[in-house]
Amino acid sequence: MSLLDRLLDPERIIVFDGAMGTMLYSRGVFINQCYDELNLRAPEMVREIHRKYVDAGAQVLETNSFGANRIKLTQYGLETQVREINRAAATVAREAAGDRALVAGAVGPLGIRIEPYGPTSAEEAFSIFREQIEGLVAGGIDLFILETFSDLSEIEQAIRAAHSVAPTTPIIAQMTIGVDCRTPYGAAPEDVACSLDLWGADVIGLNCSVGPQTILECIEKMVPHTRKKLSAQPNAGMPRDVGGRSMYMASPEYMATYARHLVQAGAKIVGGCCGTTPEHIHAIVDGLRPLNPRLEGRGSRIEGRVTAGSRVDGRGASPMTSTLDPRPSTLGRPSSLETPDGVRAVPLAERSKWGRKLAAGEFVSSVEIVPPRGVDATRMLADVARLKEAGVDAVNVPDGPRAQSRMGALLTSVLIEQRVGIETVTHYACRDRNLLGMLSDLLGAAAVGLRNLLLVTGDPPKMGPYPDATAVFDVDSIGLTNLVRNLNHGLDPGGNAIGQPTCFAIGVGVNPVALDPLQELKRFEWKVDAGAEFAITQPVFDVVQLERFLDRIIHTRIPVIAGIWPLVSVRNAEFLANEVPGVMVPDEIISRMRRANDKSKEHAVAEGIAIAHEMFDRVKDSVQGVQVSAPFGKVDLALKVFARP
Repeated sequence: MSLLDRLLDPERIIVFDGAMGTMLYSRGVFINQCYDELNLRAPEMVREIHRKYVDAGAQVLETNSFGANRIKLTQYGLETQVREINRAAATVAREAAGDRALVAGAVGPLGIRIEPYGPTSAEEAFSIFREQIEGLVAGGIDLFILETFSDLSEIEQAIRAAHSVAPTTPIIAQMTIGVDCRTPYGAAPEDVACSLDLWGADVIGLNCSVGPQTILECIEKMVPHTRKKLSAQPNAGMPRDVGGRSMYMASPEYMATYARHLVQAGAKIVGGCCGTTPEHIHAIVDGLRPLNPRLEGRGSRIEGRVTAGSRVDGRGASPMTSTLDPRPSTLGRPSSLETPDGVRAVPLAERSKWGRKLAAGEFVSSVEIVPPRGVDATRMLADVARLKEAGVDAVNVPDGPRAQSRMGALLTSVLIEQRVGIETVTHYACRDRNLLGMLSDLLGAAAVGLRNLLLVTGDPPKMGPYPDATAVFDVDSIGLTNLVRNLNHGLDPGGNAIGQPTCFAIGVGVNPVALDPLQELKRFEWKVDAGAEFAITQPVFDVVQLERFLDRIIHTRIPVIAGIWPLVSVRNAEFLANEVPGVMVPDEIISRMRRANDKSKEHAVAEGIAIAHEMFDRVKDSVQGVQVSAPFGKVDLALKVFARP
């Protein structure tokens, strides 16, 4: 049986390669260059990366052509070279593959909106895809892989174009989903499976945006809705900020473990997307061998270790680096910060109940809830009412965490305070607003009575299901803290009087287990200098590291509130450890959850609550409060953390 036949054999396991953009970036290709053009300008570099994946055991190579369509190439003045670049991409991959691997022509989204969400018609999109696909076919590909699509309407046109150019060439069609198991346009995994099956894709799958655990959950939902072979190519977890760069941290061993889970769930084609390297693919091949002894394609052992690079959009786009100045912003902050005549800055104790308890040194409690996806807040308000009845001091309301689209944090907080009568700690992110928008939002928030803020820089859109969304980042959380401190003294960002000052209690985030502790300490000091009055940590699973961090900030201490997360399963623990930026879960905790999970789901939940109790008891004398998360919206679990046996 040929490899091409095995690709479509529903019983066979096939391993694809990993990220191209990550590997190019690790070789010094800067982000202002067109990665697709390298097929012409530096084919030997692209060919070498392909060969490393073949040596690692990949049975299918994807061409370096993810963004090689007319729309994206126009940004580099290369719109007249669409066919040439794609033909070269296929030729280079073919040379590296030899007779050891197939070549898949990679086609990504156009980077623009098509009807009804944008001005580009379906027929125009079809024509643009067809132009790229003709170049790939001319280079001698074996199959197509249409990947990282957000819009089902757009991938439909890509499938049509592939069928029109090469009717007998197999098509793998892959969408991207978010942590909520939906595409950016709201399609569920079941919708994806049914639609792609109907439009004639030979293999249906998911890739990019999230790590393997969310992909696994979605694959499990897709299995009952199609008889087509399923594919899964997750990122190497979610990126974490290291020295101003976003790095993927999921190890090859972790990816291999979830590759086995994916195959057991029903995926027969697995590989990697952003952040994955030949080392990850090598581990996946080895890890899958017990499930399919006939798995072929393993090459020679990889020498050395390839470090995962920065975030890449899809497989061939440029990596993302931070656009934020790592130094503190002094946005509009006069050196003396003199309050205008006749204006009295309100003391922290008078701004809110939350502020009063912090100022008095009293222990505070809060629970983090997630705003609803739609307009119906009934369930959320009912849950919040239970928190109020239980005596919780405040409700933490995130602002688009992990670049997800939900009801806005400001208006969600207004709903909660007006309908339920419990204070909120409103997260406010820099990502989505320019400086003027922030000023308008904050003045409005003050006018309607919101008093407690947690100021955060915000997760970049590349981390979420809307990777093409524009991020603003006029300032970071340090600059935003300066801005709010000015408002509390009756001054706008330019130092002009605004009349009555705002009355915000100013909070910031802090990560005691940051991968770059010196940078985290420095940024914390800058936040305090900018006007921060309390800080909330990431979920704490290692109390020793928290205590070590608290010792290091003793010279600039403000009230610190520890994050507590009640785990619900070993999957949940592994997800936090490997796929959530800024969270560290020790191996001992994961082992405890695994042992409990082996008994039953109920045992796992009970063990997660027990661990949360231990964290609570160990940190309560070192901090001035706790913020307990309600995992998956389960307020019951949060309330159990406050209860005692």
